[in-house]
Amino acid sequence: MSINIHAESPSTSGAGEHDGDDEELYVHIANLGDYKDEVTPLLSPKHVPLVLGKITKEAAIATHSALHGGMSEEKEQQIREIYDRLDIDNDGTIDIRDLTLALKHETPHIPSNLAPVIMSKMSPDDEGRVDFYSFSSYVLENEQKLAEMFADMDRNHDGLVDVVEMKNYCKDIGVPLDDQKAQHIVNKMDQTGSASVGLKEFQDFMLLYPSSDMKDIVDFWRHNLIIDIGEGSQIPEDFSQQEMQEGVWWRHLVAGGLAGAVSRTCTAPFDRIKVYLQVNSSKINRLGVMSCLKLLHAEGGLKSFWRGNGINVIKIAPESAIKFMCYDQLKRLIQKKKGSQEITTFERLCAGSAAGAISQSAIYPMEVMKTRLALRKTGQMDRGIIHFAQKMYAKEGIRCFYKGYLPNLIGIIPYAGIDLAIYETLKRSYVRYYETNSSEPGVLALLACGTCSSTCGQLASYPFALVRTKLQAKTRTRYTSQPDTMFGQFKYILQHEGVPGLYRGITPNFLKTQVDFVELSGSSSSSIDFAH
Repeated sequence: MSINIHAESPSTSGAGEHDGDDEELYVHIANLGDYKDEVTPLLSPKHVPLVLGKITKEAAIATHSALHGGMSEEKEQQIREIYDRLDIDNDGTIDIRDLTLALKHETPHIPSNLAPVIMSKMSPDDEGRVDFYSFSSYVLENEQKLAEMFADMDRNHDGLVDVVEMKNYCKDIGVPLDDQKAQHIVNKMDQTGSASVGLKEFQDFMLLYPSSDMKDIVDFWRHNLIIDIGEGSQIPEDFSQQEMQEGVWWRHLVAGGLAGAVSRTCTAPFDRIKVYLQVNSSKINRLGVMSCLKLLHAEGGLKSFWRGNGINVIKIAPESAIKFMCYDQLKRLIQKKKGSQEITTFERLCAGSAAGAISQSAIYPMEVMKTRLALRKTGQMDRGIIHFAQKMYAKEGIRCFYKGYLPNLIGIIPYAGIDLAIYETLKRSYVRYYETNSSEPGVLALLACGTCSSTCGQLASYPFALVRTKLQAKTRTRYTSQPDTMFGQFKYILQHEGVPGLYRGITPNFLKTQVDFVELSGSSSSSIDFAH
């Protein structure tokens, strides 16, 4: 028996009539609930109609809407609008590809790598597709849970959650937030500029987040909403005392380390070309990116582009761990002096920069070795890294492991300050001129602001990086007569090559940094998922 669904009245549709061997039953749409067991959602992985039979997407959605019975037309329309935004290919169902793309473009504050988890919540039978009926059920159930959470946060029962209520509630559940972080979270959810969050704003913002546990949601807010891209390179993440005890911090470090290892391995060829151009290119011996590519490939083949990457990956773990622990201790000292007052962003930046300087000092010998290894020729490290380091020590002494340390340390200051200052200025300008009804730019705008600020920071700090590399590699080049000090190098370069000489190798450095930047901004969500 096949079921044909018509919107006409039973009298005009011939309800109950049948002709020939094939029995056809015409059902009035209002009575469809009586036949819901006979309407079978299609399980095929291909893009075909939602319900068996010749039926349009509109009729299929009307069918599943009818199964919910008491849902109002207004509510149905609201859910339908969300459903259409998630149904990227417009085939009447939501599959994993639709959901992943929709999370990236429609709800960028929800990490797209959570798509499989969200899919399993919407489709508990693991059918691989979500029809309108299943999606409506998910939305109605999730909105009810979110309404209960909102009621718990709304302590004065005025229908709004402000910064104070957000901060107090998070403190009560064991995940304390300071005023600045609580304000940032409220601003993210606030769609009207009222400095508070209503129930609908809260539900719209958190509708697709798969967890219904409030502590998990607050953790998500802290680690996904309050760390701006512009601060990420200088200020480590903050963790509550409970998270420290539970070991969340080291899981974040491991996840970040894995992401960093992948990122550095992918960009290693750019890094080696940059180092080669910094050391060997000059006004007399002009080298470009393409000529450098040919030289390096001719000397050692394709694998030569990854020379020095091994130790570059190895130093991620100790550098991250030392930076985090020093930042935590410095922040405690600042907090002790300030008493009950909150730590400001500038103080966090200072603590982060100081922690970065300490971690750089600890792992700097590996930085020197990375440069030396990147410049070595085939067969010059046939007995391993340790033997290579022993040869350096025997020939030049312990001081060789700290060559270029001063310009490296000084270079942190202009990069950190200019990067953060320009990022915040661009973000505020964007909000003022283009996002007057929103307190925060979109993810693409933030990415553009971060790219511009990072570029300006590089332009300011790159000469220090160039001088650092030249000092690190001085004994391995034919330019051994050049000065052995930072100021001497600056003077020599300006006299012989002018200002352009201070920016040798900046093209591959820009390419490397932008790839790193995009991967890092995408990997933040991965570290969140790993930690939980």
